[in-house]
Amino acid sequence: MTTSKQQRTCSKGHRYYKSSDCPTCPTCEQERKPESGFLSQLSAPARRALEHNGVTSIQQLSTFTEKEILKFHGMGPASLPKLRAALQDNGLTFKS
Repeated sequence: MTTSKQQRTCSKGHRYYKSSDCPTCPTCEQERKPESGFLSQLSAPARRALEHNGVTSIQQLSTFTEKEILKFHGMGPASLPKLRAALQDNGLTFKS
């Protein structure tokens, strides 16, 4: 079964094709990506998952357990090594 892609236009006028119901414009998402910091190392869904849950700093990240982070919609296990490394670089760890 093949899903057909539909052309969409975001509120900023970017045109893109999507086959899912996800309303996120890839161009807008790329423009929002931080140039530095731990969030810049993550995929867009993982970054949005953290931001949606109020995690925008490495200090805030350290107040969560790995299991809590994995429960966030959009966060997957592939992001954990990047998050662990970012915490370690700042002398922090996930909450036990």
